[in-house]
Amino acid sequence: MTALPRPGRCAVMGILNVTPDSFSDGGRYLGVEQALEHAHEMWARGADLIDVGGESTRPGASRVDAETEISRIMPVIRTLAADGVAMSVDTTRAEVALAAVEAGASVINDVSGGLADPNMAKVAAETGVPYVLMHWRGHSKDMNALASYEDVVADVRAELLSRVDEALAAGVDRGAIVLDPGLGFAKNAEHDWALLNGLDSFLSLGFPVLVGASRKRFLGRLLSGKDGKPAPPDGRENATAAVSALAAAAGAWGVRVHEVGASIDAVTVAAAWRKGSPVV
Repeated sequence: MTALPRPGRCAVMGILNVTPDSFSDGGRYLGVEQALEHAHEMWARGADLIDVGGESTRPGASRVDAETEISRIMPVIRTLAADGVAMSVDTTRAEVALAAVEAGASVINDVSGGLADPNMAKVAAETGVPYVLMHWRGHSKDMNALASYEDVVADVRAELLSRVDEALAAGVDRGAIVLDPGLGFAKNAEHDWALLNGLDSFLSLGFPVLVGASRKRFLGRLLSGKDGKPAPPDGRENATAAVSALAAAAGAWGVRVHEVGASIDAVTVAAAWRKGSPVV
């Protein structure tokens, strides 16, 4: 079984959206050369994984077909693998995940937690790579209407455990599973903050936990200026790094971010804080 990166601090996953319509950087890295340059920049800054995705999951995004998704990511994954760069593949489709792993990706990051494609858990089991199960209730066009909870922490925890049970039943090794509470996916800002405040509830399950807060709407709303307008995505970096530090201090395995450098610093400080001495 392939192992997760364990760098002696909270791991940092650098986001590489090879898409024209992602909420923060859509179109910026759609070309292969631009994508490779950005991936190498993040890797040089200390990223532990480059998370390569070929389909936007921003709220309201339309789906693309599997062929399009594969055509976007495969040249990037093959080249990065040849260059020795560790990667995860951000996809909800089993056929895309399998192609990516065969080309060199070492982690499957499924924002649907296996709900979008019943064959995903089988692919994770057969390939033996770490498998990120994110809390999810529906595709991007529908998810805002699904943000209703009695107790968001308890409900998300229970729904994630159901996804764990399905993965284990499909043959996924328990030690390969990573949980992600799914900030912003069928969640409003109040839900996102409650989940971060309740991170211990997910850590107590005994699985590595991934936190993906980078540049998300709930941070923009928190940082509204005097005009009442939310901070734009590129104005949310300091807040993202703060969440990275707090998640790391709480014991999260990893954070998924757009700007690697700031979060590397943040999680390194958190590791030293927890240890009471510099991290070597």
